Amino acid sequence: MRVRRALHAAGLRYHLHAKDLPGKPDLVFRGRRIALFVHGCFWHQHPDPNCKLARMPKSKLDFWRPKLQGNRLRDEKTRSALEAEGWMVVEVWECETKPDHLQRLVASLQTSNSLRAAENKSLSRLGAKARK
Repeated sequence: MRVRRALHAAGLRYHLHAKDLPGKPDLVFRGRRIALFVHGCFWHQHPDPNCKLARMPKSKLDFWRPKLQGNRLRDEKTRSALEAEGWMVVEVWECETKPDHLQRLVASLQTSNSLRAAENKSLSRLGAKARK
């Protein structure tokens, strides 16, 4: 919810849980072809060694290890499938939902929006020249 509120407050509009895309991304920016996943550090095993939320449990490792590794493998397959379809995939980790991290995320998505708008304008100019 923190991510959604920050993006909405910045004027960025998105769709939730697109069922037509691999992995049903949490947030989808269709015009920019950006799929955003908000991952829990424990469940998706955040690879950052400084993340304290991604620690492996100390008991029942024979159950937890394959389950959590399976989640990571599924995430990698989903990312590959989306990228193969031309989507940019963004992962936001649970430990990165603090305000300073979210400001950077918003800024990068707004920059992405500016770049796409510039590309679209230049493409439309090219199309207009071709029609003349």
